[in-house]
Amino acid sequence: MKTTIREILSEVARLDVSVDSLDDDADLYEAGLTSVATVHMMLAIENALGVEMPDNMIQRELFRSINSLAAAAETLRQPREAA
Repeated sequence: MKTTIREILSEVARLDVSVDSLDDDADLYEAGLTSVATVHMMLAIENALGVEMPDNMIQRELFRSINSLAAAAETLRQPREAA
C-alpha cells in the first residue's frame, strides 16, 4: 500500500523533495504538497486502489503523511459489514 502511495506521490504530487527521502510520517505539506496536488493524489489513489474517499474523510489531515494516506486507504478497502 505505501509503495503504491509513494509511486503516486512521485508521479503527481510534484514535491520539493524526492519521495524516496521522506519517512512514512514526514509532513507532505512541508515537503511541498499543494491543495491542487491533493486533488490529483486523491483521484490517483482512488483509481489505483479501487476505493472512493467519502467527503467527510477529505480533510487536510488525510494528506499529511504517507502513513495517514495508507491508513485511510486500508480502512476504505476493508469490507463493509452488512447493516
